[in-house]
Amino acid sequence: MNKHLLAAGLLASVSITGILAQGPQIKFEEYDMPNGLHVILHEDHTVPLVAVTVNYHVGSKNENPERTGFAHFFEHLMFEGSPNIKRGEFFKYISNAGGDNNAYTTQDQTFYHELLPSNQLELGLWLESERMLQAFVEDIGVSTQREVVKEEKRLRVDNQPYGRFISEIFVRAFKVHPYRWAPIGSMEHLNAAALSEFIDFYKTFYVPNNAVLCLTGDIDIAKTKLLVDKYFKDIPKGTKEIPRPRPEMEPALGQEVRDSVYDEFIQLPAVIYAYRIPSMTSPDYYALQMMSQVLSGGASSRMTKELVDKQQKALQAFSFSYALEDAGLFITASIIGAGVDVNEMDKLMQIEVDKMKADLITDIEYNKIRTQTETQSVSANEKLMGVATNLSNAYVFNHNTGLVNNELDMYMKVTKDDIKRVANQYLTKENRVVLFYLPKRK
Repeated sequence: MNKHLLAAGLLASVSITGILAQGPQIKFEEYDMPNGLHVILHEDHTVPLVAVTVNYHVGSKNENPERTGFAHFFEHLMFEGSPNIKRGEFFKYISNAGGDNNAYTTQDQTFYHELLPSNQLELGLWLESERMLQAFVEDIGVSTQREVVKEEKRLRVDNQPYGRFISEIFVRAFKVHPYRWAPIGSMEHLNAAALSEFIDFYKTFYVPNNAVLCLTGDIDIAKTKLLVDKYFKDIPKGTKEIPRPRPEMEPALGQEVRDSVYDEFIQLPAVIYAYRIPSMTSPDYYALQMMSQVLSGGASSRMTKELVDKQQKALQAFSFSYALEDAGLFITASIIGAGVDVNEMDKLMQIEVDKMKADLITDIEYNKIRTQTETQSVSANEKLMGVATNLSNAYVFNHNTGLVNNELDMYMKVTKDDIKRVANQYLTKENRVVLFYLPKRK
């Protein structure tokens, strides 16, 4: 439910699920329960806190094309309560225990998390087991949460400057794969759905064999295993087939897609390039991430120095690798300064792309992005929730929880030649969407 003006505005709807590792080794135990629930435990007595997380492997890409928005809708609905939790009291249990909780939905996952005093671990397990076993999926909750989601869409997408940025890009970059719609989905689809459809979605995806329970912090692993068994062992395994799209179902883009969209809530235009890239599990993922650092990783990055500082044509310029489980987009964009023509900015951005493809990055740039990556890697696991998120995502998306302990090595193996290679391989005109994001004509 927490989201992120671009850079707060444009990035408001971006949720990147990449995994970062840290220097020190993270010790953990993992196992599968008979009902298919995968459990990951990490013991850390630094602070008297525990992170309780459940990662359901369901996002907007698993939805029926005629019922988009279900995954995100369920993120809200799953706080409605259960036979043992009165409607609207889920949050009260957490706050009364001195904890905090939230959730988020992406194209690939729905992630629930609580941060609690360690003596409240059992409370967190009970709440999550209730959500998994017998959450309320009833008319009153569905009706209530429909209105909540509608208001969220109005505030964070429809009426937010640059709020439709991500959905406008993805609908043009993907024509077959479910990535073509955004997680917020269609309000018309939600309105048209019958209660039986919501119940079916719950019974299909909110099952132990489609979830990862990850607990990190001030726990005793032996005792915690007993508690996990107490609250989760009797939850039955799901019996429905879990639909998964095939990555190969989406054909190559084949040609450049150019278009313009108009936004009544902006005054300054933006030029956006979005290049199709492979899955986050691809070996090229690391080079693409580091290339984005070269282009917009801080005040000394190429796009900031050239377009914002030197030429003063852009108010902001940035790049990021929007990596997903099946495929993704490498995005570069500029918010144009007053009086600058979008066609001029288009040419200037193309120059920066061509430079990346023509020459190796400098030693100074290379050393900088390596240092930045190391710093980010350490900070990503400084907090218990970061550790839990990274452990869980490593298992869900890479089927390798241990990746948290060697992923930094993968970044450090990226060479200057690798960065030039991926620039030439993916940053091609026939592989991209170019979007002029313009103020709505009066």
